[in-house]
Amino acid sequence: MEETTQLPINIENCGKVYSDRNQHVDRVVVTFDGFKKEFFVSRTGQRGALVAVDKGKILLVKQYRLIINGISREIPGGKVDDGEDPAYSAVRETMEETGVLCKNPKKLLDYHYSLDIMDNFTHIYYSDEIEKVDTKNKPNCEWIPLSKCIKMITSGAIIDSMSIIAIFAYSDRTNKQTRK
Repeated sequence: MEETTQLPINIENCGKVYSDRNQHVDRVVVTFDGFKKEFFVSRTGQRGALVAVDKGKILLVKQYRLIINGISREIPGGKVDDGEDPAYSAVRETMEETGVLCKNPKKLLDYHYSLDIMDNFTHIYYSDEIEKVDTKNKPNCEWIPLSKCIKMITSGAIIDSMSIIAIFAYSDRTNKQTRK
């Protein structure tokens, strides 16, 4: 397969090849000068997630994940519904998954999960204005010090890319604020 630094001459969406409630996959043919490339692009919609902070501790959720056939520790987050504000989505997902209500979410960063075959734009927020509304029925949640979260990432205990990106970004923001 040839690689290029050229912009394409033509991009043709050849249509949906698979669809379910979580994603649809399109076949896309891209024409460059002298060759074509075929892509299968998974479109899952936007995601919103939130780094909830309470006295230097980060809220993580334990969830089963098929790809690792195990329990993953992650920041709360999920799909941004059609027409929904991404910040609202992050707050909603945090409340649904943890019973913690986060107020005044602040933008941490936005990113694309992948730039070739995944269309899954992600919005990450953080909030240290929290209210523990219904945490008794949420045994899957834990508050972990930021420094321990960093160690969990480097040791492989946290392997979810969204959580890794969000925790490192929040740590960087925190370190910049303390250096001022």
